[in-house]
Amino acid sequence: MTGTRRIVKAVDRVVIRFAGDSGDGMQLTGDRFTSEAAAFGNDLATLPNFPAEIRAPQGTLPGVSSFQLHFADYDILTPGDRPDVLVAMNPAALKANIADLPAGGTLIVNTDEFTKRNLTKVGYASNPLDDESLAQYNVHQVAMASITRAALEPTGLSKKDAERAKNMFALGLLSWMYHRETAGTERFLREKFAKNPAIAEANILAFHTGWNYGETTESFAVTYEVAPAKLATGTYRQITGNTALAYGIVAAGQCAKLPVFLGTYPITPASDVLHELAKHKNFGVTTFQAEDEIAGIGAALGASFGGALGVTSTSGPGIALKSETIGLAVMTEMPLVVLDIQRGGPSTGLPTKTEQADLLQAMFGRNGEAPVPIIAPRSPADCFDAALEATRIALTYRTPVLLLSDGYIANGSEPWLIPDVDDLPDLSVEFATEPNATDGSGEFWPYLRDPETLARPWAVPGTPGLEHRIGGLEKADKTGNISYDPDNHDKMVRLRQAKIDGIAVPDAEVDDPSGAARVLVLGWGSSYGPIGAACRRVRRLGMDVAHVHLRNLNPFPKNLGEVLGRYDKVVIPEMNLGQLAMLIRAKFLVDAVSYTKVAGLPFKAEELQDVLVGHVRAMRAMRSEVAA
Repeated sequence: MTGTRRIVKAVDRVVIRFAGDSGDGMQLTGDRFTSEAAAFGNDLATLPNFPAEIRAPQGTLPGVSSFQLHFADYDILTPGDRPDVLVAMNPAALKANIADLPAGGTLIVNTDEFTKRNLTKVGYASNPLDDESLAQYNVHQVAMASITRAALEPTGLSKKDAERAKNMFALGLLSWMYHRETAGTERFLREKFAKNPAIAEANILAFHTGWNYGETTESFAVTYEVAPAKLATGTYRQITGNTALAYGIVAAGQCAKLPVFLGTYPITPASDVLHELAKHKNFGVTTFQAEDEIAGIGAALGASFGGALGVTSTSGPGIALKSETIGLAVMTEMPLVVLDIQRGGPSTGLPTKTEQADLLQAMFGRNGEAPVPIIAPRSPADCFDAALEATRIALTYRTPVLLLSDGYIANGSEPWLIPDVDDLPDLSVEFATEPNATDGSGEFWPYLRDPETLARPWAVPGTPGLEHRIGGLEKADKTGNISYDPDNHDKMVRLRQAKIDGIAVPDAEVDDPSGAARVLVLGWGSSYGPIGAACRRVRRLGMDVAHVHLRNLNPFPKNLGEVLGRYDKVVIPEMNLGQLAMLIRAKFLVDAVSYTKVAGLPFKAEELQDVLVGHVRAMRAMRSEVAA
């Protein structure tokens, strides 16, 4: 200790961004800090942002990987617009992220990487640490790599291996700055490197070196405390969207009393669903990594035919390949849950970046009239409930269901209130057990529908007396025989559409605290957080704005038309070029205003705030003119 008296400052929220080369371990560093924030009781939201290449060119702008964490002592909705603290491990990370750091923000730089070669690689004419270009920030220059190497020299690790632990040095320093416990990270590292205890202890040593650096240096005059958030009572854990989806599928299988079969093919950012479900064989989950997307969904549909809960997971390009089998599931009227974790497109596009541009593909991306229910979770934790809802619809109405998550939700994390098992819905189904023909023939008619849901009976193959045809050719009403009769085809097309249109979904909930709003913001999926945060900001400015967020996109909630009609202006922000806006205009004849962005990153609350403020002021001005 130097004896320096430090100031401990209490703050209600902080945004930290770790940025470095894609091999610097920034995702692990950010995830560990997130885990400690969650264990401490903060509310939090995260934004991992990384290149698609397994090893992008070292030290270049395309190779920059970052992890942003927003944690607070109150409920928050987004990972934050701008970081309060930026940790830059090299010049590329600094150049790629410095524009987001507001004046007065804290910048911690790993000076060891600021070599002439690395500076030239990203186009710096001079070293920004030596000129005045960073004067507006609170800059801390720390030789992280060399300090870590020196600290780990007694371990016998090579210089290269020792330097790899510099991310743990950064984690230790930030953990000291924000008064985080060290035991959780120590335990994590020993578990992660259980097969190589020497590496585990080296990383722990680097972590403590970072902590001790903060404690002993005079560079940091202030440390910060963020108190636990006041959340609803219960047991929480940190969870990502993909993990929550996997848990939701496991729970759905238990609630339905059915085995779960996931037929899939790995694709970013959906692969984590496969990884997680593969761990839960004890819950009757079977995972099958097929040779391609088509085989994956084919196996899942076959499992449904055999009486299991068939599930397939993919991203946009995979949905394109699976479209024919989704159509087959529509025609055979079998339950099937299709998880689409959207990413930037078209084609293979931006595999690790987020987008909401598969909505129209989900609605119409099949041949013929092939309606499919669509639902979209709004946050990582909401993925659990969305998976249950998708399963409810699939089993109740005997239909494939498309669940549209996206990369932002899939990789982001937040606290999740673990539900009470007794509160989970009963999703159990009744299989057909005996012939049902109404003509006295004693046959089984596979297309004799439930009059309420229009669902056909689900007969497990091999059930005596229930032999029936199934396949992609058009079926005769009731009997299920192959039929080319024009009137029958017309009837079956309309029946399949009526079944989807009649699905019972909850009414749209309107967030309009004052009841005086004239502008309504309509959103879906992962834009919930930025829209919600923007609405809060607009209301703090003394303006009224209403918010409706859709989970059910097909069919829409039955009260949606009435809700839209209450407001003078409807604004629809989307991470596409206006796909929901197009559907709303066509369905409800509402002249919705579209605000779009396709940058591979989620909206920022501040940009949506500006948009909404503009619309509210325009409405006020128009009403004033009318009154005059």
